Amino acid sequence: MLISRSFAALLCAGTLTYASTLDVYQDKSFYRYRPATPFIGFTQGVEAVCDTSITVLEPTLACPDEQRLCKLSKEIKATEDRLAKIRYNTDALKALTVLPKPTAYDAAGAIESARAIGEEHALLERKAKETDTALRLLGQQFATQAPSREPQALRRVCKGELTLTIPRGYISFDNYYEGEISQAKEITVTQYLTVTNRSGIDIDADRAMFYYRRARSYLNPLHFNPWIVSKYTPMSKRMLKKSKMRAAPMEIAMDSMAAEAMPIPAAASASYEDARVYKVNKLTLPSTGEPLDIRILQWRAPLSCELRAYPYLTTQAVEVCVFEPKYQIEKNRWKLKEGSKVINENAIGEYAHGKYELYTRSDPDIKIIRRPIVKKERETGIFGGTVRKKDGYRLDLTNKSDKTKKLKIIERIPTSTTEEIKVKLLEVKSESKVDYRVKNDGKIEMNVTLKLHEHRTIEIWFELSYDKDMKVHY
Repeated sequence: MLISRSFAALLCAGTLTYASTLDVYQDKSFYRYRPATPFIGFTQGVEAVCDTSITVLEPTLACPDEQRLCKLSKEIKATEDRLAKIRYNTDALKALTVLPKPTAYDAAGAIESARAIGEEHALLERKAKETDTALRLLGQQFATQAPSREPQALRRVCKGELTLTIPRGYISFDNYYEGEISQAKEITVTQYLTVTNRSGIDIDADRAMFYYRRARSYLNPLHFNPWIVSKYTPMSKRMLKKSKMRAAPMEIAMDSMAAEAMPIPAAASASYEDARVYKVNKLTLPSTGEPLDIRILQWRAPLSCELRAYPYLTTQAVEVCVFEPKYQIEKNRWKLKEGSKVINENAIGEYAHGKYELYTRSDPDIKIIRRPIVKKERETGIFGGTVRKKDGYRLDLTNKSDKTKKLKIIERIPTSTTEEIKVKLLEVKSESKVDYRVKNDGKIEMNVTLKLHEHRTIEIWFELSYDKDMKVHY
C-alpha cells in the first residue's frame, strides 16, 4: 500500500511539474496545456487537438476582460466609436450651415453664429485628426502582437489536454553571445536565448523546449546505384533541352524546401540541453511581439589577443582574440565589453584551427599603405627559353600612438597551380631584421614591433619563371 501511494504521489508530482509544455521548432510550434476556458487568442492558421480529437477554432464575440489583448482590442473599438461620433458631429455641423436663411437678417447674430460654428468646426477637425492618429498607432501596436483582429475560441470545451499547432514565424527564437574581456587575459562568455511571440496567444508553459531544426523533415530513402562507365555519345540539343526541363521541377522543389527551412520573469530558469537545443522552465511568454532575453549559459576561458593586419585585403589593423570554447558556439555575432565599457556591439567571430577567433575592434593608431614597387626593364629577362620576372610590393607602417605596438602581418606572394609556372620568394627587405615565416600557398607571416611614432618600410620581392611564349596573370 505504501508503494502504491508513493507511486501515485510521484505520478501526481510529474503531472503538476509538466502541466503545460511548449516545443518550438524552425517550421512550427506545439503548445500543450489544459484550458480553463474555450478562448484561445487573436490568431489564425492554428490547428487544435483535444486529447486525440481534432477540434475547430472559430471567431467569437466573447473576449475575457482579463485577457491583455482583449483590453487592447476593446480600446481600439472604443477609439473607432469615438472617431465615428466626431465625424458624425462634423457632418451635422456642416448641415446646419446650409439650412434655409431667415427672412429677417440679423447681422450681429449671423456674425456670432458664424464665429461659433467656425470654432466648433475647428475643434472637431482637431479631435478627428488626433483620434485618427491614436487609432492608427493602436492598430500598429496590435498588428505587431497578433496576426488577426478577430478573437478565436474552441467550438466546444476541451476537458483534457489541448494541443495547439502554431504556424512557422508566430513564435521565433535566436541566440546571441556577450563576451566580457578582463585584464587578466580571460573572457566571460554569456549565451542568451531571445524568444519572440506574435501568435496572438499568451503562453504560460511549465517547460519550454527550443530546437534549431524542423519538426518535419523531407528525407527520401537512399539506395545504392552502380557507377556505370560507357562509351560517350554527345547528346543532341533536343535531348539536352528535355533533360533540363525534367531537372527543373526538382530544383524548384529543393529551393522551396530550403526557403521553408530557413527563416523571462525572475522565476524562469534556462538550461543548455545539447548543441542547438535549449530548455526553459516556468516560461511566461505573452504575445507582445517584443523579444524576451533569457540567459542560457555562462562560462570562462583563457584568452590571448593580438593585432593583425592583412594589407592585401585591407589597410586596417584589427585586434583578434583567441580562446578555446567550452561549449559549441552557435552564433558568430557578439556583443563585447571590457568591464562596463562596450567594445563592440556587433563583433564577428569564427572557428579557426580548432579554436575560436573574435575580431574585437580596429586600431586607428596603426597606419598601413601597400603599393607595388615600380618595375624596371632590367628586372625582367629571358634566360634560354624561360622568362624570369622580378616583382614585389612595399608596406609602409606607421605607429601614431604613444605606445609600442606588436603587429602580426599576413601577406602573400603568387602561388602556382602548374609546374609550368614557378614562383619563389627572393627577399623580405627592411632597415632592421624582419621576423617572418613562409607557409603554404604563398602565405607570409611577419611579426613586427613598432615603437611609439615609428615609421617602417618593408619590401617583399618575388620572382616568376615561365616559358617565354606563355602569358601569365596574377
